[in-house]
Amino acid sequence: MLEFDQIRQPIEELAPEIEKLRVALNIDQLSDEAAELEVRAQEPDFWEDVNRAQDIQTKMRHIRVKIERYQKLVQDYEDLKVLCELGNEADDHEILEEVKEGWQTLQLEFDALRLETLFTGEYDSHNAILTLHAGAGGTEAQDWAEMLFRMYTRWAEDHQFVVKVLDLLDGEEAGLKSASFMVSGENAYGYLKAEMGVHRLVRISPFDSSGRRHTSFASLEVMPELDDSIEIDIKSDDLRVDTYRASGAGGQHVNKTDSAIRLTHLPTGVVVSCQSERSQAQNRETAMSMLRSKLFALARAAQMDRIEDLKGNQMEIAWGSQIRSYVFCPYTMMKDHRTGYEEGDVDAVMDGRLDGFINAYLSGQKIEK
Repeated sequence: MLEFDQIRQPIEELAPEIEKLRVALNIDQLSDEAAELEVRAQEPDFWEDVNRAQDIQTKMRHIRVKIERYQKLVQDYEDLKVLCELGNEADDHEILEEVKEGWQTLQLEFDALRLETLFTGEYDSHNAILTLHAGAGGTEAQDWAEMLFRMYTRWAEDHQFVVKVLDLLDGEEAGLKSASFMVSGENAYGYLKAEMGVHRLVRISPFDSSGRRHTSFASLEVMPELDDSIEIDIKSDDLRVDTYRASGAGGQHVNKTDSAIRLTHLPTGVVVSCQSERSQAQNRETAMSMLRSKLFALARAAQMDRIEDLKGNQMEIAWGSQIRSYVFCPYTMMKDHRTGYEEGDVDAVMDGRLDGFINAYLSGQKIEK
């Protein structure tokens, strides 16, 4: 049957690409590493060092997930080939539709795994610290910052990342002036570094009684969370520590004590804040981690021509500097100005469907190298 022959050809052509993917993902090496870690986990003194044990278990889990995803891709590929042959022999149009749907799903699975081969940066595997800032424009811009905060939270949750809010500064009437939050999980920074920059919104403002169209801006900074192996010397004399009463979610406790922390690094002017933890000591520890990440970027900048290698492009939060535009009116279109990638479903994007933008950026970055 001609239609089955037409779809069977691209399916068969995917076989060598799947084999290349196995090599690129180091599946054989990962299998050996997983076996070694399993042996270590059975050692009698495994839990004597709790932090080490937890790190090993986390690494084992990440390795198993990657191997299982590849194995599922291979199995789905083999099943689809068999289904295509059966449908062709039976000349069954219902099976043909099932094969077409299965082929689309298989392509998505393949593309998602292939994307992980692009995470070759030194910090791609790290957690990501994101900071949103509303641009000029008052309530309208602050509302836009809150919309972006929701968008990234939805994206992270859909991809099984863990989101932890570190600091929120509410707008005067609505929205957020700023927000800092941690996205935790394997390759979180590798994915989200694509989102660094200024985001522009065009819409009919719900805060304008005249129903006029407004343009708003918000910036997103993305930094990798650093582990303890990277030493950053922060002298206590170089720090100004301010405490204040936390606000927002967290129950009555956060509103009754000055548990929130703001750290200012005097030599550089870098400021970080944290109010997510219940105690001042915990907030200080988290804020110090944020400060280390930012100062590390500055330290690398002193040794490199471009800080963008770690931190991404830093631009003014204004017209002409945006990486992406979100147009809600007079038509709906979201366009990334770096890659040209576009999406027309505004609701889906604002609900976290960002994979197209992220994939286009990361693929483009790979090509440029």
